[in-house]
Amino acid sequence: MSENITTVDQDSFEKAVLESQTPVLVDFWAPWCGPCRAVAPIVEELAKEYKGKVEFAKLNVDESPFVASKYGVMSIPTLMLFKGGKPMQHAVGLQPKEQLKKMLDRVLAK
Repeated sequence: MSENITTVDQDSFEKAVLESQTPVLVDFWAPWCGPCRAVAPIVEELAKEYKGKVEFAKLNVDESPFVASKYGVMSIPTLMLFKGGKPMQHAVGLQPKEQLKKMLDRVLAK
């Protein structure tokens, strides 16, 4: 995993994501999930491209089911963009990089 992506769990989620002054894209994933492994390199590329504008975090749903449940994550991968402590946008399943960039740019423009 890239140094541009933070691993979060239910203990660190509030401070790292909800209290962040910068928008945070959270990748809800699990190690056994094939599409999650396929989206990981895309998320890493985006973390480099949006460095300084957006923080990136990964949350293993098997290890932190409470957080996933709280935000209605029913399928993985789910990428959820938080701003000001609130979920602003989300994408479920393997998404193309351009689609994720549009989601990020929409929230950054607000």
